[in-house]
Amino acid sequence: MKTISIVSQKGGAGKTTLAIHLAVAASLAGMNTAIVDLDPQASSAKWADRRQAELPVVISAHASRLTQVLDTANAEGGELAIIDTAPHSDNAALDAARMADLVLIPCRPSILDLEAIANSLDIAKLAHKPASVILNAVAPLGSEADEAEEAITQLEGEACPIRLVNRVAYARAIVYGQAAQEFEPHGKAAREIEALHKFVCAHLHIRTPSKKGKKNEQVRRRA
Repeated sequence: MKTISIVSQKGGAGKTTLAIHLAVAASLAGMNTAIVDLDPQASSAKWADRRQAELPVVISAHASRLTQVLDTANAEGGELAIIDTAPHSDNAALDAARMADLVLIPCRPSILDLEAIANSLDIAKLAHKPASVILNAVAPLGSEADEAEEAITQLEGEACPIRLVNRVAYARAIVYGQAAQEFEPHGKAAREIEALHKFVCAHLHIRTPSKKGKKNEQVRRRA
């Protein structure tokens, strides 16, 4: 089972939105996928409560139980786990990064967010895991994102080539327990997430199934 940890020490960076959309993309590609929600606010779990589809499974867990949760998911046929971490929690974020095959750091293209990612990059380095910074809520026009990417490079971080634009579909989909690719399948947000999913799969050397709807033994939901 492959594991992605989504880490940001700043609130409002878009960790949960990223976790949900990547997990749905993986599920639509036929992967047995789980989100492990370590955030006490349980935003991913609340999204799952509004959701009708069974996958991806969302498991609310305390950081101290992370190893056991991942072991159980793997034993039950899990193929991908996405860990949604809490902000302002260095120890839990470091534990999640150590469990990961890839660390994703969402970041809005503002000076406050860019200053905050230095700590998240340090966490990935301490865990000795590859990390990629994903620019989130980017303006559709202007040079702000390019300038933010330069700042990421100066911090010795790797900027993901896929940027997520500030689109209504992301927020609206979550209200209905969906992801943008379900809420608006042919929209620009859906295409962005598909591109990001392919980027992540390439990093993790995942060969996605050729047919959607592959039958998988499901990871049982835990509260």
